[in-house]
Amino acid sequence: YFVYILRSLKNGKYYIGQTQDLESRIKVHNSAKARWTKRYQPWELIHSEIYTRRCDAMKREKFLKNIGGIRERLNEIVSGKL
Repeated sequence: YFVYILRSLKNGKYYIGQTQDLESRIKVHNSAKARWTKRYQPWELIHSEIYTRRCDAMKREKFLKNIGGIRERLNEIVSGKL
C-alpha cells in the first residue's frame, strides 16, 4: 500500500491519498474519472511511502491530512523528518 502526495501543476494545490496501486491511481487523478482532482489537473507525484498493511497506510494518510500547514511542512515530509 502507498501513501502519496500529489501537487497540481495548474495551481499548486496538494492532494494526499492512499492506494494499493499507485501508478493506476495517479492515472485516475489525471483523468475525467476523478471527482475532486479533475478540476486541478494535471497532477505530479512529489512523495510516496510504502506500507505492508492498509491500516498503517490509512493511519499515515490521516496524520498527514491533519498536520495543518501542509505547504510549510512539505519539506519535512519529503525529507523524512515527519
